[in-house]
Amino acid sequence: MRGGVSFRVWAPARKRISVVTDNGHYPLHAEGNGYFSGLVADLGIGTNYHLDLDNDGVLEADPASRFQPLGPTGPSQVIEPSDFIWRDQAWTGVPPQGQVVYELHVGTFTPEGTWTAARQRLQHLRDLGVTVIEMMPVNEFLGSFGWGYDGVLLFAPTRLYGTPDDLRSFVDAAHAVGIGVILDVVYNHFGPGDRFDRFAASYFKGERNEWGRSLNLDGDGCDGVRTYFICNAVYWIEEFHFDGLRIDATQALEDKSERHIVGEIANACRRAAGVKKLYLLAENEPQDANLVRATERGGLGMDAVWNDDFHHSAKVALTGRREAYLHDYRGHPQEFVSAAKYGYLFQGQRYNWQNKDRGKPARDLLPANFVHFLDNHDQIANSASGKRIHQLTSGARLRAMTALLILGPQTPMLFQGQEFSASTPFLYFSDAAKDNSSSVRDGRLAFLWQFASFRDQQIRRNMPDPCDRSTFERCKLAWEDAERNGDMLALHTDLIALRRCIPVVGEGEPPAAVDGSVLSDRCLLLRYLTAQGKDDRLLLINLGRDLVIASLADPLFAPPEFHQWTIAWSSEDVRYGGGGLRPADLDRRWVLSGNTALLLTPEARGAQRVPSAKDVADWQEHLIG
Repeated sequence: MRGGVSFRVWAPARKRISVVTDNGHYPLHAEGNGYFSGLVADLGIGTNYHLDLDNDGVLEADPASRFQPLGPTGPSQVIEPSDFIWRDQAWTGVPPQGQVVYELHVGTFTPEGTWTAARQRLQHLRDLGVTVIEMMPVNEFLGSFGWGYDGVLLFAPTRLYGTPDDLRSFVDAAHAVGIGVILDVVYNHFGPGDRFDRFAASYFKGERNEWGRSLNLDGDGCDGVRTYFICNAVYWIEEFHFDGLRIDATQALEDKSERHIVGEIANACRRAAGVKKLYLLAENEPQDANLVRATERGGLGMDAVWNDDFHHSAKVALTGRREAYLHDYRGHPQEFVSAAKYGYLFQGQRYNWQNKDRGKPARDLLPANFVHFLDNHDQIANSASGKRIHQLTSGARLRAMTALLILGPQTPMLFQGQEFSASTPFLYFSDAAKDNSSSVRDGRLAFLWQFASFRDQQIRRNMPDPCDRSTFERCKLAWEDAERNGDMLALHTDLIALRRCIPVVGEGEPPAAVDGSVLSDRCLLLRYLTAQGKDDRLLLINLGRDLVIASLADPLFAPPEFHQWTIAWSSEDVRYGGGGLRPADLDRRWVLSGNTALLLTPEARGAQRVPSAKDVADWQEHLIG
């Protein structure tokens, strides 16, 4: 506020807290509930400050700092968010249906690695057909580069990408071209260098999770911890106009409270958004379908979850490799038919890799409740080389699988550069522990040990050092790839346009329905069924050899009455670098080429010659002889 700044700090472990600037100490008032508050009248915008706890001489950053110009170990800075002039008043938000998601990491999305530079690429995303950007975490973290998942101060957009107003400008500009923006947030641990136990020991539980100290969401003294995270979630919606959140690793949010923290966050964010539609995603390794059920049905009220099952099946189909957590997937057509119909493949049955049951029943969920992908930041980096999926398979097979991803009923997600087969890798990189880089590298190698092929000592010796800045620099997109690989960019652009212009494909909601069949050990079909059969669509995916089709004893292949199937789109179009579309009359014997996807549309039948009895007899004799 002008003429002063209002402070409120939760620090039940302390008796006194003061705001410290170059001009002096300003004591805050103890409210008696663990909070200290007060108005410091002579602080202005841009003033740097610290917090002094019990006058112990060790100055701390504000846990709710809006900006850290010198990083998390430096002073906090007074920011006035209301000074920014928004131009998105007509923006209504992001509904869960009909979206195409694009995950990006600001630091590597452009050579400059800033929000300002990323803003210049928004038209590219608009032309591609993206409707939602999923931005990897931007909270302040230690070091000069990193993924962002080791956040230290969760309210401060990192100084590495620009100022808070630069982030606001990015979101505002995205809205101006019709793209929503959601933010990846991490509420299951803090990163190296956090100082929260100086304010309250009850921030943490005694045990650790996979990434750090577990946070106390349901034990003694947890009220302030829960409030901190709920307020942080709302903050991104209110002060930066984000259109939703993606909550990382929700399985690590251990909470036995009557109201789970994820549900509390979802409700609080929707209240803050008012009439604006929010898009709330979750990552959940155990595949708990209850995350996306409505609160009135006992769910937690999220909109969608990442579906690792689809990715794992697709990767096996594309590469033939079933190592580590890909162990339980065969990449067979039935898995893709089941994923299209039901989302998760594991919904409570035994999962051999973990030697236990995986998932919960999810057959009541809608296609829009699942986000499908062939690449994301984790899956690319879960290797020693950071190779992208296009570098691990053939071009024709990838084109066919990309058609299944984008024309499938679930919400498709691309990872930055996927649309033009980026030549740059995406590796794990972190500057947070550069003083102990060997332990970071050893930890990464320990994780990769589950992949038998990565036990090769030559690969392990040559794995890039996560703490070396050159590893980070190698991951920055080379935008000349967009011109060099224009065929792949055309493929993705055309598929997204098809998805958006065919409602039965792009929405995947009742009254439309999807069913599917297995045609061979490498081939499947998906039928998009509508009340008006003339609006049906048929998607054929062949990930194997040429398949001769004389007839198909399958009602899903039957065209709507008085119609015939015609080929509307092929992944082998020369425009995409394909080998060309083989001529086919689907009313006769024809060949579905190997590693090809076809989209069929019904066309009203014209006058056709009815075969005579002699024609039929001659044909039968041909088949016999």
